[in-house]
Amino acid sequence: MLAVLAFGGVFLVGNLGGGGAIGGPNTTVVIAKQSIPLRHQIVASDLETAKMSVNGNASLTNTYANLTDVVSLISEINISKGTVITSDMLARDVNLVPAGSAPAYLPLAKGYVAMTIPTGEQQGVAGHISVGDYITVISSVGVTIFSTTGQQQGAARSVSKTVFTNLRIIGLGPASAGVQPAAGSGNTTSSSGPTSGVTSSLTVELTQCDAEFLTWFLANTTVRYTLLSFKDYSTPPTDNQDEKCKTIKDANGVSNTTVDKIFGFSKL
Repeated sequence: MLAVLAFGGVFLVGNLGGGGAIGGPNTTVVIAKQSIPLRHQIVASDLETAKMSVNGNASLTNTYANLTDVVSLISEINISKGTVITSDMLARDVNLVPAGSAPAYLPLAKGYVAMTIPTGEQQGVAGHISVGDYITVISSVGVTIFSTTGQQQGAARSVSKTVFTNLRIIGLGPASAGVQPAAGSGNTTSSSGPTSGVTSSLTVELTQCDAEFLTWFLANTTVRYTLLSFKDYSTPPTDNQDEKCKTIKDANGVSNTTVDKIFGFSKL
């Protein structure tokens, strides 16, 4: 009799655990691969999928099954690593997330600074650049600016050169308003209906020395950006590893001569 009861108990638990509300994983859900801060525009590298049972769990009925459903949405709360992503955590418009709840500081690694640079439709890849993306910077300039005599030999010559790679985007300027939250319902930010536009600025993370060079390029050359494939993204920087510019005090200014020496425009 004890053997029969034991067999029956194993059979019952096995059936409950094989695909019922108590049992093993049977549904794909999107979870946070790393900590996601408040008001962050989510990118694919922030996410991964996992298998779990959601049957009978009311708190997991508004989950996502595909990474693409979550990418580009805005986090309304701080989301911890490993948390199941649900629609009530996200919005489609950063303006729907209370500004007063924003973190008091930007997510900058030690030794880095934030710098805001101008952008537009043609300069900034038609508005496709988002928070978490990585861009390159191309500078175009006439080489006369690097001449020590003030005169250029031969025909006028201009050079275009990639001067920065893997600049991480940590913020965007005004882009859109009046769109629905991630759940697909609720009031929008504008009573006149949805409006949208290309962002007017990008905030990047870089060293103070690189910020001086980028300021020079913006003031003296024509600057364009290109957007890297997400397959080529770098990992977010940790502590500054640039031995020549470990701190802000190592930034000593730049000139035409300095720029040409480092980037070699006149040699092309």
